Amino acid sequence: MLKTADLESNIEAVILPETMRCPSSYNIKLPDWLKKCIANVPVGNGDSCPTDPEALLALSFNFAYQLHQGQVRASGEPYIIHPVAVADLLRDIGGSAAVIAAGFLHDVVEDTGVTPNEIEAHFGAEVRGLVEGVTKLGGIHFTNRTEAQAENLRKMFLAMASDIRVVLVKLADRLHNMRTLSSLKPDKQHRIATETRDIYAPLANRLGIGRFKWELEDLAFKVLEPEAFREIQQEVASKRSDREDRLAVTVELLKNKLEASGVNDCDVVGRPKHLYGIWSKMQRQQKAFHEIYDVAALRIVTSSVENCYRALAVLHDTFRPIPGRFKDYIGLPKPNGYKSLHTAVIGRHRPIEVQIRTSDMHHVAEYGIAAHWKYKEGGSPADGDEMARFNWLRQLVDWQKEGGGQDHNDYLKSIKEDLFDEEVFVFTPKGDVVGLRKGSTAVDFAYRIHSEVGNHCQGVRINDRLCNLTTPLQNGDFVQVLTSKNAHPSLDWLNFVATPTARERIRQWYKKSHREQNIIRGKEILERELGRDGLESLIHSEAMARVSKRCNLGNVDDLLAALGFGGVTQHQVTNRLREELRLQEAAKLPEASNEELAKNLSEQAEATSNNINGSPILGVEGLEYRLGGCCCPLPGETIMGAVALGNHGITIHRQDCSNLAQTPAERRLPVRWNPNAGDHRRNYPTQLRIEVLDRVGILKDILMQLSDSRINVSDARVRTAFGKPARIDLRIELDNASKLQSTISQIRSMADVLDIARTGIGN
Repeated sequence: MLKTADLESNIEAVILPETMRCPSSYNIKLPDWLKKCIANVPVGNGDSCPTDPEALLALSFNFAYQLHQGQVRASGEPYIIHPVAVADLLRDIGGSAAVIAAGFLHDVVEDTGVTPNEIEAHFGAEVRGLVEGVTKLGGIHFTNRTEAQAENLRKMFLAMASDIRVVLVKLADRLHNMRTLSSLKPDKQHRIATETRDIYAPLANRLGIGRFKWELEDLAFKVLEPEAFREIQQEVASKRSDREDRLAVTVELLKNKLEASGVNDCDVVGRPKHLYGIWSKMQRQQKAFHEIYDVAALRIVTSSVENCYRALAVLHDTFRPIPGRFKDYIGLPKPNGYKSLHTAVIGRHRPIEVQIRTSDMHHVAEYGIAAHWKYKEGGSPADGDEMARFNWLRQLVDWQKEGGGQDHNDYLKSIKEDLFDEEVFVFTPKGDVVGLRKGSTAVDFAYRIHSEVGNHCQGVRINDRLCNLTTPLQNGDFVQVLTSKNAHPSLDWLNFVATPTARERIRQWYKKSHREQNIIRGKEILERELGRDGLESLIHSEAMARVSKRCNLGNVDDLLAALGFGGVTQHQVTNRLREELRLQEAAKLPEASNEELAKNLSEQAEATSNNINGSPILGVEGLEYRLGGCCCPLPGETIMGAVALGNHGITIHRQDCSNLAQTPAERRLPVRWNPNAGDHRRNYPTQLRIEVLDRVGILKDILMQLSDSRINVSDARVRTAFGKPARIDLRIELDNASKLQSTISQIRSMADVLDIARTGIGN
């Protein structure tokens, strides 16, 4: 939330000495704990890499204060208020001194001229690692916001795998930004709130940080559903008094019963219901506000696990339990470490939802990974239970390193799905608990254990009985995957797996197993788009290598393979390649003079003023022309005319059409689309070839998607072969090239689509 002008003015910031001041000399409000730290560090102290926790906190704050001087937030407040708030949140959840110091420093690399090496020189390698983990990617050009978001998330998850504490700094940063979101423009508020709801709140829940999760959800809810937020807020406020009176009577009765039964160390309190939780439940269960909110919520906190179960017995003896509502998360904890007994009873004519837990369990439920700092050097979980808790993160990072999620939209979709709570809990043969989403099968289970187990899965035993791989798993099932070194994934599995991890691993195996064919296919796609002449030298050029890096791929062969199986699109590659080539040429050319620039602008203005309401194509006035079916040019694409032999007029091709490349230069005619064609604006045919899983209804699904986008389909043909993907050729009508790109992206994102490419009519 830093203003751009302030960032630019500070980009060449000089690191000032770290000499300390007295607390009162800073012109902002400081938390009491920070004042104490500053007061305990001698004025003028500027030691590097302080070992004393108070000195580390005081010096890191002072360092950030100096670097952010002169910078302001969108609200007009001094920027340093944000790092101080982030550090304060981290201290509240029990963060170590290094984590809190990273909270002070998390924006200095991105927003000032400080480098990670300088951070390490002043505060040590541990703080540097944390700061680097939350710093956004810089120095890379992204073609759109989705690509930038995906790359930054990839970087964050990789950093989390090295030190899980990175995410605490990131969540605290996001929480304070959400608290101060009102200073931004509405569209930016909406974008940040959507990302918070879809990624950061579920991530906080995955890590068990309930305190962050609830507030992030409520703040995002306020921005994304303002009317529903206000209505529920008003309903809650108007009924709070009556509800609290009823709850007080129930609490008093339950306390007396517990004391009479010898359970004296219990704390019985009303449990707050959060606005987003109420709204979500209303939507999920299709119930009115009073049906959800009138359910009382209590929490019983005891001193021991034994007393949790004794309190449960007293509760069920006092009130009638509701069948099917008891869950034992103490005996079977959630994957994020959450432990509690959940039950629901009928009390005083109304349902009561009750959680029973120890004080330690309550601390873990509120603060998650921050509640137990059992870390080795470097921030890795120290024991087996903690390692198991982060298996999902390990698998996600392994998938990234293996090349998964190269399509940014698919990656974001997979992350969003993977972060949500599991609903089915099953056991391995050794009795370990594995959490999966509802509807998961043995194949999902196999890939959750390890990608190699999934890739060599050939059968399954569920509760000691041989079952079909398509069998949905139920809570409490014991699952044993049968493997064979000769077994491999089947594309049919994509029809029944429920988890995005399994789906992506299956696709990834399919792509890798056909790598050579995909490389050849990728070259063929480039040849159709760029022509054969000079293609080999272009493929091995420095420009193509840079395109590979920009597509998050290791080398050109990886790029060609990804192009061949649809991991990247033809237009992503060619557009970036042209941009790299333009940059190369621009670097070689001398700067144009003011006179030349003025002449070019004058010529452009004159050309634009002509034919304001004329032909859709400029340069063919009075001549007969047609659009080439070989390349189906669309408005927005660079075009060239070719004078046909005989009396057949002019054929309009895309400039990169392979047929145009074979046309002699003397028969080529410069033409371009008329941006001011007025009433002549119309739709033009173009051809798509789609490779899909051969299942009933796939063509209907694609046609429905196009119909929803108001796109006319003038021809559709399907070709199938036993044991192979089906091929669908569609002729659609569009008015411009950008519409084509969005249409291709929509179809590519459909679950059973393996590949999509643009072809010529009749190919």
